[in-house]
Amino acid sequence: MNVEILREWLLTLPHAEETMQWGENLVFWVGDKSIGGKMFAIANLAPEKTVLGFAAGPEHFAELVEIEGVIPAPYLARAHWVAIERWDVFPVHELKQHLQYARDLVFAKLPKRTKDVLAMPQHERRRLIAARKKLSKQR
Repeated sequence: MNVEILREWLLTLPHAEETMQWGENLVFWVGDKSIGGKMFAIANLAPEKTVLGFAAGPEHFAELVEIEGVIPAPYLARAHWVAIERWDVFPVHELKQHLQYARDLVFAKLPKRTKDVLAMPQHERRRLIAARKKLSKQR
């Protein structure tokens, strides 16, 4: 696994979006952040200590940090996020399962209004997102 393969796969998940933030980090969201989307994974493009962080949830956090190469995610551990130090910590299929779980966990916690926007037909959702982005740029 590497960041390009990961990126391609993550963007196939329902309502997955990406942004570049905090220097060289690819942030993956469930829904665009302009409509209240929430992040579920962060890939470090210039890894220092970790290559990938993701939401684990309280029920999996303690179990995952017991695995060699998995640590509490810097700045996000209190929200039950973990980070992996290298790409080979998990077999590819297992890493994908953890990321699918992270996406589903975050989606389940989205507010109703955000889920309502995500349920809109794609062309309406894109129009709304574009309008919100335009409005935020004017501020």
